[in-house]
Amino acid sequence: MSKETMRTHVVIPKDLVASVDELVGKRARSKFFADAAAEKLARARLSRLARTVAGSLADADIPGWESSDAAADWVRASRRADERYPAESRRER
Repeated sequence: MSKETMRTHVVIPKDLVASVDELVGKRARSKFFADAAAEKLARARLSRLARTVAGSLADADIPGWESSDAAADWVRASRRADERYPAESRRER
């Protein structure tokens, strides 16, 4: 994201601005709103991408992913086999 800034006019409910100011202070208000907007954009883009690829594996034959239970078993087996996970994560649950 660019570090270049610009001044803009947005209309925000007074109580929301007051809550932000109480939390971060008036001097950090712009950064807070910019960070919040960036976070919201990232979530919206991810959601759009998820909708785009939804169902793309519906006809794929992927062993271990036949059902939610089979997928959970596959994940647990993968974690048990992966030495990078702590021992308590590799235990059978």
